[in-house]
Amino acid sequence: MTNDAIINIRNFTMTFGKTKVIDKLSFEVRRGETFGLLGSNGSGKTTTIRALLGIFVPTAGSLTINGKPFDVATGAKLGYLPEERGLYRNEKVIDVMVYFGQLKGMTATAARDWSLEYLQRVDLADKAKITIGKLSGGQQQKIQLGVTIMNNPELLILDEPTKGFDPVNRRLLMDIIEEHQQKGATVVFVTHQMEEVERLCDRIILLKDGKAAEYGTIAAVKKRHNGASLDDIFVTVYGGKDES
Repeated sequence: MTNDAIINIRNFTMTFGKTKVIDKLSFEVRRGETFGLLGSNGSGKTTTIRALLGIFVPTAGSLTINGKPFDVATGAKLGYLPEERGLYRNEKVIDVMVYFGQLKGMTATAARDWSLEYLQRVDLADKAKITIGKLSGGQQQKIQLGVTIMNNPELLILDEPTKGFDPVNRRLLMDIIEEHQQKGATVVFVTHQMEEVERLCDRIILLKDGKAAEYGTIAAVKKRHNGASLDDIFVTVYGGKDES
């Protein structure tokens, strides 16, 4: 483990019944970097995140944040955007955002002020008093991202944050994520959009069958594949094509 690692995963194994989903996986995420956690569906990405956050108990190995297993009460200031959204559908947008802001330690006034400013930025100011369930999927996703980045967490874990977005809204969300990068946040980024990885990530890990098929800087990974694009590398890893 290097001194600047905020996330450290060592010999992590996860078995469900007789199925081994993760097999002795080791990697680290360095403080202040944007790290791409990549792989096809079923490769172990979400399982790794859930074990890191204490949702799953690992079969073997260790997963730590700031040198300790994550504890929601005393752990790192963390924002997690899961792929499966979880908002209170029968509550008003502003009420939901203020509630989550208070859970993160903000005063109700500060949470309301921040939320209204955020809604203005993402073109949802007129939806503040609408119930969550009446919003489109993309609009709900914007609200979920807002809840995730409230109070400027030091560690952001974003699982498919732009899934289903049109190019305009994808660009808006990428800009917001970049702003948090510039503030020094560490970002773990799960996506199938390789152009987003190229734009945002410092290093990546590419999982296949619960193991690291690739790990390192984007430049180093490309060099090992004769300068191929990340899209082509992804296809090579999962399609079994020979580049030689």
